[in-house]
Amino acid sequence: MAEPSSPPDGIVIVGSGLGGYTLAREVRRRDDAVPITLITADGGESYSKPMLSAAFAQGKSPADLVQKTAALIASDLSIRVMTRHQVEAIHRDRQRLALRRPDGTGTEIGYGRLVLAIGADPRPYRVEGSAAAGLFTVNDLDDYIVWREALAPASRVLLIGAGLIGCEFANDLLTGGHGVTLVDPAPWPLGRLLPEELGTAMSTALGGAGATLHLGRSVTAFAPGLATLDDGSQIRFDRALTAIGLVPRTAMAAAAGLAVARGIVVDRLLRSSDPAIFALGDCVETASGPLPYIAPLLAEAKALAATLTGTETPLVLPALPIVVKTPALPTTVCPPPPGAEGHWRVEGEGGDLKALFVAPDGGPLGFALCGKRAGEARALAALMPPLLP
Repeated sequence: MAEPSSPPDGIVIVGSGLGGYTLAREVRRRDDAVPITLITADGGESYSKPMLSAAFAQGKSPADLVQKTAALIASDLSIRVMTRHQVEAIHRDRQRLALRRPDGTGTEIGYGRLVLAIGADPRPYRVEGSAAAGLFTVNDLDDYIVWREALAPASRVLLIGAGLIGCEFANDLLTGGHGVTLVDPAPWPLGRLLPEELGTAMSTALGGAGATLHLGRSVTAFAPGLATLDDGSQIRFDRALTAIGLVPRTAMAAAAGLAVARGIVVDRLLRSSDPAIFALGDCVETASGPLPYIAPLLAEAKALAATLTGTETPLVLPALPIVVKTPALPTTVCPPPPGAEGHWRVEGEGGDLKALFVAPDGGPLGFALCGKRAGEARALAALMPPLLP
């Protein structure tokens, strides 16, 4: 039986993550009649992706993380949600999408305006033996279910990557009673976000919570249950999780002839090089570069919803602090713009530290706070330059 076609003025959203569902909600809030179809390759459950790296601390199982089913969202918003449908191609000349149904057969659907909210893939970790090492990544609820099912009580977990997600998972796994060994080539955790003093405080906090840290080191080879580092030392593990960053999903857009760089290139209206196609979230590259965080995504959804419902609204982004979910050391970061000239000024003692990134003229461009100083984030954010004025 053929799928019903989308009306010619309809909005089709590809992706059921926070970006896709927030956009659908914002559009429906502004327009109760425009047809909306949301297509997703997974089950379409609504859940908080940031909670994937804090589920143990929250006392939640994978099932507990689900907020609403796809069917309930479709009913609440009066939209059509097509789950387990894979988009195989965008036919821009006909404004149609080629889809693969759950049973493997093909179909097509038309669009008036298309929004790609397709996210990013975990960056793969490839060294000798990695293909057979059973490395896990967690990027969505389906991944997380597989990861949790693989964890026996008190597992020894090798965690590769001490960035934002790596530190959050390390803290959460420790809370869940697992042993954690954290490996990263940077000399301190959150090396791209924190100055040395705050990074050292994070290292001390995670170590105090039970983690073993190998910083300034990389895994160079795997054997079953065994990782070898670049200094020749070896780590035994039961399960290994990699968290070394994300790669925006651009292949579909590139195959359709859209402009792509690190992400799908969009203008301030979040419009791609095709005026009928828009994009938001981890898959895009804005004038500020990729913005793989929650606050920019929510701002993008709100601005794009206004544009799609008749009020062209350029994206404006104030300074948006990032809360790192590490109860071992509460931390909030508002990074300076990429490539900004300046230096960090650090004050405080122990784990209660405040760092300001100041320009050569003395103006503040970013900050990082940890411990008891994390509560100063809102006041400091008001002093920072906007990401997109």
